[in-house]
Amino acid sequence: MRPRTATDHRPWPAASGTRSGWASAAALFLVMTTACAGPATGDGAAAAARPGAAGAGDRLFPTLGNGGYDVTHYGLALDYVPETNHLKGRAVITARATQDLSRFDLDLSGLRVRAATVRGAKARVARSGDELVVTPARPVRNHEVFETTVTYDGTPRTIEGADGGLEGWIETDDGSTALGEPTGSMTWFPGNHHPSDKATYDIRVTVPKDAEGDFYDVVSNGELIAEEDEGETVTRHWRAKEPMASYLAHVSVGHFEIHKGWTPDHLPVYVAVDPEESEDAGAVAKLVPEIIGWADERFGPYPFSSTGAVVDHLPGLDYALETQTKPYFAEAPDEALLVHELAHQWFGDSVTPRTWKDMWLSEGMATYAEWLWEEDQGGRSTDEIFEDFYDGTDAGAGGIWAFPPADPPSGGRVSDPPVYGRGAMVVHKVREAVGDEAFFDILRTWTRQHRHGNADTRQFVALCESRSGKDLTGLFDTWLFDKKKPTRM
Repeated sequence: MRPRTATDHRPWPAASGTRSGWASAAALFLVMTTACAGPATGDGAAAAARPGAAGAGDRLFPTLGNGGYDVTHYGLALDYVPETNHLKGRAVITARATQDLSRFDLDLSGLRVRAATVRGAKARVARSGDELVVTPARPVRNHEVFETTVTYDGTPRTIEGADGGLEGWIETDDGSTALGEPTGSMTWFPGNHHPSDKATYDIRVTVPKDAEGDFYDVVSNGELIAEEDEGETVTRHWRAKEPMASYLAHVSVGHFEIHKGWTPDHLPVYVAVDPEESEDAGAVAKLVPEIIGWADERFGPYPFSSTGAVVDHLPGLDYALETQTKPYFAEAPDEALLVHELAHQWFGDSVTPRTWKDMWLSEGMATYAEWLWEEDQGGRSTDEIFEDFYDGTDAGAGGIWAFPPADPPSGGRVSDPPVYGRGAMVVHKVREAVGDEAFFDILRTWTRQHRHGNADTRQFVALCESRSGKDLTGLFDTWLFDKKKPTRM
């Protein structure tokens, strides 16, 4: 993402480890674990059970996410009618309990819940703001793998995020798009909507024909694995088999020109372009595999099984989003923006910050990827770009000294310039201090060690020091954590 500004029109973690589910090996594990564990029974289990927390404990977004369980998979079946903007949904959520649960919360904004079950038995539900409180018929035992099904419908909301930008389910001129950073995903499916809880996804969307008798297109994360023409409706089934944070889950409904191809490493490329943007976005289908190949050499192997992009026609949105495997653009992007969002596939999508305050690890890295691309294309060197940011002469330098990149003062500031521009300056100072060989080794090690997981600032600092053999305390204190603009060094 790049910062949301009306003039730029570009977009917008603390322990190590991965809380995500794998699609293949995990599936067998889930079946075996469920069979062995069974449902919680007996007075002892019931006595030990307590409610899961209504929040993941994130300082910037305290009500996002929930405690007491870890989601491993979402199975979403959506029936959407663009003409009325009406959505029917059925979410099957597979999770593992991390405590004995008497009840637990799911994040859900708006929409009417018609029914809910846990382990196939009817569960009680209650609403409290954006919290859906689910009470199963019997408590869930710690470590038990259990399935929750929620059936719901209504008109999904477009919400104004903490930074003033639009997110959630947004109507377009010929359909809709779902954008989730940081809170919007709760407007179209219930879940544990915090970046620390990553899961795999199956997303099935059923749409009708339009007034001219043509089916709407549906684009989502991962690969299109099935398409069923039922006469008056069509259902498209997309599968994201690598773990994904819920804010990166995405659906676009409309009419698109579809471009298919391959990267140099034979990964499938799927680019969807709104006809209104066709002329200006003519180079996107060619640039995507080119940029992926370029980034692969610098950041390590591409982390997903497909890539692509969605170029929609949504004037005034003023940001793009790194939706996993297919970044979303509200209009035709320039090269720098395309590089930024594709770099996020490594930094942000595969290696996801554990908490929102560490977003500089995503945005600073993606911004620095733009610098590297410009240098490699014969433009300014990264040293020159750094100086332009320091002096304030670069177009993206405004406001970068407002606060330290690793310490946004509120959720509404998490997409502000310090997270991007000054974050990229931190990355460049590390490169200066350790040299190119160690620097690119650090980036490739980072993406390898935390592939499909979560990571934080502390871990990045430790990696930089261990791989370079240098004490970088002064560098990070000055450029990453200090509240004031560093003196020229």
